[in-house]
Amino acid sequence: MRTVFLVDGFNLYHALQDASVDLGGAGTKWLDLDSLCRSFLGDIRGGAQLEGIDYFSALATFMEYKDSAVPARHRLYLDCLRWRGVMVHLGQFKMKSSICLQCGNEAARPEEKETDVALGVRLLELFWTDACDAAVLVTGDNGLVPAVRMVRKHFPSKPVFCYFPYKRFGFDLDSVATRSFRMRAKRYRRHQFPPTVQLADGSEIQKPAAW
Repeated sequence: MRTVFLVDGFNLYHALQDASVDLGGAGTKWLDLDSLCRSFLGDIRGGAQLEGIDYFSALATFMEYKDSAVPARHRLYLDCLRWRGVMVHLGQFKMKSSICLQCGNEAARPEEKETDVALGVRLLELFWTDACDAAVLVTGDNGLVPAVRMVRKHFPSKPVFCYFPYKRFGFDLDSVATRSFRMRAKRYRRHQFPPTVQLADGSEIQKPAAW
């Protein structure tokens, strides 16, 4: 059963932050996504084989003026994911104005755009082009319910699983998925990149100290 994983990068990232804290400060952000996804195949059963991994995120370039190390670390991590064969899809952050209910002042804050839409579109594309027999969503975002519901309607024999990141859960998403699972913090620790990753071109990437 050809199985594709679709990963909500920011949903997973915040779960990794929580996992690190709950594991006593143990680093979990240097996550080998390929290794982690392969470890789930046995849970899915049915002869599941990894067909591909799609990772959806956005670079926090708005942070560069404050702490340039933040987007720099993310870029290094994306290079590691690509080296492992993960398909990276990047959205963007846009500034959104909002009014403070207490003081009435208007302020702009960054808001991630395109990621959930891109993930939903990719899910539909995979099934309509017969690129997989099953899909696994790694997210707790209920915004993907319409896409999952559409797939289940037109491809009733093809399962859509959900793996909810640590401390994340979408009740609505759980209700439309074929089956859902929850990740444990310790599982992240078992699937980390080595401290030094050597890319195909011979260059090396060092694990960030904060990760």
